[in-house]
Amino acid sequence: MLEGWESPDVTVYLVAILGLLVVWQYYQIQIMAGRIMAVDIFDRSGIRMYVYVTPHDDHVCAVCSASHGRVFLPSQVAKKKFLPFTGKCQRPTPCIGVLVGLYGAWLEARGVLEHLRNNAKKGGIQLSSEEVRALVNGQWERCIDTDRLGVHLIEAFSYEKINQEVSIEGYRYVVNEGKEVRHLMFLVPAYLRLTQLLLRAGEEAEALENIERFESRFPSTKRGPHFPSDEQRELMRTKKAQLLKGLPLQMSA
Repeated sequence: MLEGWESPDVTVYLVAILGLLVVWQYYQIQIMAGRIMAVDIFDRSGIRMYVYVTPHDDHVCAVCSASHGRVFLPSQVAKKKFLPFTGKCQRPTPCIGVLVGLYGAWLEARGVLEHLRNNAKKGGIQLSSEEVRALVNGQWERCIDTDRLGVHLIEAFSYEKINQEVSIEGYRYVVNEGKEVRHLMFLVPAYLRLTQLLLRAGEEAEALENIERFESRFPSTKRGPHFPSDEQRELMRTKKAQLLKGLPLQMSA
């Protein structure tokens, strides 16, 4: 052994790693309890823009449909009274809509981000349905992986009327791979829409399996900011009961 050389104390490094894990777990607990907003985590993870999307479905009201494709900067989303809608939802049970955060490193996304920044004073920009599809049809897979789940969800929402199988695959990916805190807000919409599309496609066995996975992931005894509402839980319970009894199902969400 060299004279004067001392072996490093690995205990110090282990304690530091443990401390980081404790901090991250603390943030997860705070988000699940609704004490801090998920946007606080997003703003620290490289999100550069948010895209609001709703499913392309005849049962989505006109107001929510008009909000599909609205894009915002993180600074706008972080404002206390921020809402992504163009008006008030017209349905008794609110339509499904998700604000998807993206880093957006691929060409099409960079174009949207530049346009957004040039129009920041207007409070955001509006993409058409075609422009939203063009965004997710770009070469995003060549970029950082943080956008993968969000892109699949946007694609699934955008293709329900055009290519149902693309939407089904997108929702499947989200429910299977959505495991991080920042993915929580994607899960309930993905489970609900996947169930609807599977029923429309006549895939009743998979629809029933998806409902059971939904119930397991969101136990009825637990509540949280990104957990299903009572109406959404009841909707899934009703469809499950109808599937088990072999009764005709209504397709509307």
